[in-house]
Amino acid sequence: MKTFTIIKTAAITACIILAASTSMAAGFGSGYGGGFGSGFGKGSGYNSATTTTRTQTAVAQLAVSQLSQAEQDGLLKMREEEKLARDVYLYLYDLWQNPVFSNISQSEQRHMDAIKTLLDKYGLTDPVADLGPGQFYSAEMQELYETLTAKGSESLEAALQVGATIEDLDIKDLEELLEATDNEDIEVVYQNLMKGSRNHLRSFGSQLASTGVNYKAQFLSQDEVDAIINSARERGRVDKDGNQVSGPRGYGKRGFGRNTGGMGGMGSGANFIDLNGDGICDNLQ
Repeated sequence: MKTFTIIKTAAITACIILAASTSMAAGFGSGYGGGFGSGFGKGSGYNSATTTTRTQTAVAQLAVSQLSQAEQDGLLKMREEEKLARDVYLYLYDLWQNPVFSNISQSEQRHMDAIKTLLDKYGLTDPVADLGPGQFYSAEMQELYETLTAKGSESLEAALQVGATIEDLDIKDLEELLEATDNEDIEVVYQNLMKGSRNHLRSFGSQLASTGVNYKAQFLSQDEVDAIINSARERGRVDKDGNQVSGPRGYGKRGFGRNTGGMGGMGSGANFIDLNGDGICDNLQ
């Protein structure tokens, strides 16, 4: 493992309050006697859990194709690699209490679930069944977990570097696995996982950059990493070629009303939370 080369405080309080409700679409009704006006408008927003479910549903509906040994090995590897990411982030959250680790660990669980859908579809044995946090089937993943958690325990900056490195590795591995498969259902899952990993890399990269630290690529080229970190976050589900097939509906206009009055009811829509600890209210995939 190469030597790893803090953090902006996440503005999540408002997001958490919003997430406790069942919506933020139509807003706070008439607000406080018209106060807040139309609230947060009519934007129905974006929910990554829904996107993940739709991806899994789409994958289940695609035809079953014969798997090569390389495709089987790739699925088993990614099941463990997504668990590696989840378990390392949970460990680092317990240590540093930085919400970026807790939030992205939830996304990694959804990535694990997406791979599990394929394992079940093709009757493959789950390599991490009944294994607890920090436990892995392969010696390689076990060693990598020990190395990454030890490095991340040194400082918060080192922990963020570990997070970026994991996403760097995930993207590299997914790129290689995409080259080794022609099964549409596997391609769809890998493309959506890779999109999620790019967003995670953006989150870790932005937190490091806010303190004047630039992440140094470990697996991708530095140009590839910089291009990802400096580009816009990606939303919605993508197809087997990485093209977006669904996306966010956004926020409506925010109104500010008058004086006092009763508080209106909540509208319908999607839940929002700052899943990456980067101050952006969203429900990241």
